[in-house]
Amino acid sequence: MFVNLFFTLKKYGVPVSTTELLDLNAALQAGVVFADREELYRLIRLCMVKDERHFDKFDRAMKAYFDGIDSYDIESVLGNLANIPKEWLNLELLEKNLTPEQRAELEKAGSLEELMKKLEERLREQHKKHQGGNKMIGTGGTSPFGAFGDHPEGVRIGGPSRKKSAVKVWEQRQYQNLDDQQILGTRQMQIALRRLRRFARQGAAEELDIRGTIDSTARQGMLDIQLIPERRNRVKVLMLFDIGGSMDAYIEQCEKLFSAAKSEFKTLEFFYFHNCLYDYVWKDNVRRSTSRMETWELLRTYGKDYRVIFVGDASMAPYELMSEGGSVEYTNSEAGITWLQRVRQHFSKTAWLNPEDDSYWHYTQTVAAIKQIFEDKMYPMTLKGIEDMTRFLAR
Repeated sequence: MFVNLFFTLKKYGVPVSTTELLDLNAALQAGVVFADREELYRLIRLCMVKDERHFDKFDRAMKAYFDGIDSYDIESVLGNLANIPKEWLNLELLEKNLTPEQRAELEKAGSLEELMKKLEERLREQHKKHQGGNKMIGTGGTSPFGAFGDHPEGVRIGGPSRKKSAVKVWEQRQYQNLDDQQILGTRQMQIALRRLRRFARQGAAEELDIRGTIDSTARQGMLDIQLIPERRNRVKVLMLFDIGGSMDAYIEQCEKLFSAAKSEFKTLEFFYFHNCLYDYVWKDNVRRSTSRMETWELLRTYGKDYRVIFVGDASMAPYELMSEGGSVEYTNSEAGITWLQRVRQHFSKTAWLNPEDDSYWHYTQTVAAIKQIFEDKMYPMTLKGIEDMTRFLAR
């Protein structure tokens, strides 16, 4: 059993052997799991993956093998609101897509507090499944609550991110770390980043200057050894990656950037955030709850001489950037814009690298706002964009 899965895992770079495959078959024959997709997923990962660094590769291999395992849990992250019955979220209904004119006619709540108040009212009122409606929690309609519908703002409950207009997201978010072993198709990204490696001559004269020694010897008519200070790479880089949600479409690009950065910079620190920077960042998406660092601690730990690169599409609901409690995941005590401004004030050089095509930036309010916060130091994740960014950071 699962011979094809074995080869799929190897294709995606997960180091597996026939021993792990035999262990998996033995566990299945012993009836460890039965007719439970989530438990099967966990069993296969337990048997086949021996290092958590390969979890992301494993997930991609599983998706390819099973033709799209996209979600394992739907859990509330909005406090103690009542659970939404899964049968209310029938994903077989056709998606709702409105024209820009039709979307403009839909009423917005006016504020985050008003939107959440309406959701609480719907939870008290609703007692059955709704599809194609404009008020209750359901699918395929113009209600601000549910999935696969169309509304300029709302709470996404089940289903993937589609139009980047959700103010809050119901399901639990679990992201994988960026794979720093991603093999680059070209060396151009590395060459572009190399501009940032500014070597400075400092310290005692410790290196032989071959060219200088030859020139001086030729002029003096006798051996004249010339020494120069040791060349050291002093550049220090801090990268902050937006992970999950709308950034899922750019995972491959971000992994290439991450791999190139790790190979080019001796001093590289990195952390993750989601959509906007808030009270804390984290180092490991697998152990997200235990690998957090408060953003204040981040500012205290890393000096202003670090070059800071934010990597994200900057696309979110305006509340997420401008309002307290605007995060889609928890109730943040201060607005995201406040934290971005603090980072800008602390570090001497900061830039934002955006993987989305820059021809679409003006369509999204938060992209324009963040671009303004960074004083137009937002660059597209193209080779020219990376070159322009590193040229600015190296000055």
